[in-house]
Amino acid sequence: VGSCFLSAVIRIRTSRIRKFLRSDLEKDFDGNISQYNFGMILKETVLNLGPTFIKVGQSLSTRPDIIGSDISKALSELHDQIPPFPRSIAMKIIEEELGSPVESFFSFISEEPVAAASFGQVYRGSTLDGSIVAVKVQRPNLRHVVVRDIYILRIGLGLLQKIAKRKSDLRLYADELGKGLVGELDYTLEAANASEFQESHSPFPFIHVPKVFRYLSRKRVLTMEWMVGESPTDLISLSTGSSVDGSSTHLDRQKLDAKWRLLDLVNKGVEATLVQLLETGILHADPHPGNLRYTSSGQIGFLDFGLLCRMERKHQFAMLASIVHIVNGDWQSLVHSLTEMDVVRPGTNTLRVTMDLEDALGEVEFKDGIPDVKFSRVLGKIWSIALKYHFRMPPYYTLVLRSLASLEGLAIAGDPHFKTFEAAYPFVIQKLLTENSVATRKILHSVVFNKKKEFQWQRLSLFLRVGATRKGLQQVIAPKTETTLDYLPNRVGVFDAANLVLRLLRTNNGVVLRRLLMTADGASLIRAFVSKEASFFRHELCRVIADALYQWMCEALGRGIPVTRSSQLRVAGGSDNRELEPSSGLSATIYDYQSFLKDRRLKVIFSKILDPVRRDPVLMLRLCWAAFVMLVKASALACQRMLVSLSEAYLGPVLAPKRFAISASNS
Repeated sequence: VGSCFLSAVIRIRTSRIRKFLRSDLEKDFDGNISQYNFGMILKETVLNLGPTFIKVGQSLSTRPDIIGSDISKALSELHDQIPPFPRSIAMKIIEEELGSPVESFFSFISEEPVAAASFGQVYRGSTLDGSIVAVKVQRPNLRHVVVRDIYILRIGLGLLQKIAKRKSDLRLYADELGKGLVGELDYTLEAANASEFQESHSPFPFIHVPKVFRYLSRKRVLTMEWMVGESPTDLISLSTGSSVDGSSTHLDRQKLDAKWRLLDLVNKGVEATLVQLLETGILHADPHPGNLRYTSSGQIGFLDFGLLCRMERKHQFAMLASIVHIVNGDWQSLVHSLTEMDVVRPGTNTLRVTMDLEDALGEVEFKDGIPDVKFSRVLGKIWSIALKYHFRMPPYYTLVLRSLASLEGLAIAGDPHFKTFEAAYPFVIQKLLTENSVATRKILHSVVFNKKKEFQWQRLSLFLRVGATRKGLQQVIAPKTETTLDYLPNRVGVFDAANLVLRLLRTNNGVVLRRLLMTADGASLIRAFVSKEASFFRHELCRVIADALYQWMCEALGRGIPVTRSSQLRVAGGSDNRELEPSSGLSATIYDYQSFLKDRRLKVIFSKILDPVRRDPVLMLRLCWAAFVMLVKASALACQRMLVSLSEAYLGPVLAPKRFAISASNS
């Protein structure tokens, strides 16, 4: 061990001497890659030292906050460059562990391993009943090697402690590392981890975990279901391939398909990370791209369950809050959440941390309520502040940040404009709008209320605008007996907010929104409703009222009237000229407006909101005027749609009126 590290030091010193002798221009160029070269030398050194040091190198590759991004990039190659051991030794280990010849359990095992890792390698095989399996075999004499190397690390860290005159016992790091590595040596624990991960994430059908064959698994042999799927590396290669013959059209189609699959993998990877973080609290401890697969059914598959990271519930809510605070630019609350996550050490000057976070992240631009910036850039700024103030980095925090940054890096091959925040934030909003717990309500209140409990309409509008893009939220608010909503937009920022609010209010999942309205100050809520900032919401509400009026007209005149959605009504006047179309989410055939009007819970909420308004005549007058204008616009649209329907019923579609125009002041 000493000779390997001595050789590495000599190589590093030699490279520095060469750099000193070069010209200034060459020095500047070499300075940009010197850290990466250092990482490459370190990578070759740990490869020569064997499994334990390779595992240490792989762990260090996940901590750019400690070793820097260039060295981390070089060490990350350790995941793909592990040399295999001979097949004959692997077969002997299988026989020793299972207690019988290989042929009595497997009808086929591949000649060469399909993958080689620091602690074992994987073969493709087939059981006697025809099941295709992955057989993971541990490297020979591994326990002795690991224990010996951990002992050597303890000696080295003890010497380093004396030389550096550190008070803390550095050997404890070796003990903690040894405990984790020795745990990975027992494949029965990995089998239990895989089963636990599978059981915890079974409610999420887009996540696939291979089944464990317990009767073919022992301490040094693990047999699991063979997962058929494409790795991220395969998808990147396909999406960036170049044509070498005349079949350029076919190749372009393949590249587009590969890009689509890669982006779907990344989006599901981001959601899977958030599910682990915010729902189950059980995180895959090694989420690098080599452990991910994209299946033919569109699922994201996970491999390698040697270690799992488990989160406390309070840390889950603190992490949820921190994501919301970053998006809202609430740096003081972000520091408070980081403290709750045990990231900020006790005694740290939180005011200075808040100011540094604001300086580092305050310049981030927003697009439709979401930071228009790469997650890796935000992560880099957080790392720099973490180093400055000696933040703790809990394992789950590092894993989540690394996983999201890795997924964003994969997505760049398919879409250079991919933003992790844009993919992740709708999931966060769905959780806050549908989970009725004290912690989530507290986070939601911090978003939509100021310290005086006054309603902040702009924040809620952005919140709803992003939330409406979430397909999961669409499924929550649409009962199975109803037609699927079709208002889901192609981009964030265009949506039917009124539909989302009204539908969610009546469902069981709307208890959070109902509590929110009951908590709000009624006067401030109405002032926000009649303000200019809420004009888009009043516009959407007009469409909903028009839908209800049109449905009532159709019922009053009989069922022979065909429902139409093709007509449009232009509202002219004021500075905001828009097309007032039929509500895209509430069709006359799927929305029951009568049950909405009869809902006692909503009557109580509206009565509570209007109570303080009755004591303010000016505000009441503004509300009545806004309601009158909305009713006039909605009635005009409903009548126009009815005329179109009658024309199509009795005169034919050719003679049907296409568009009417009215002039009205903005509500």
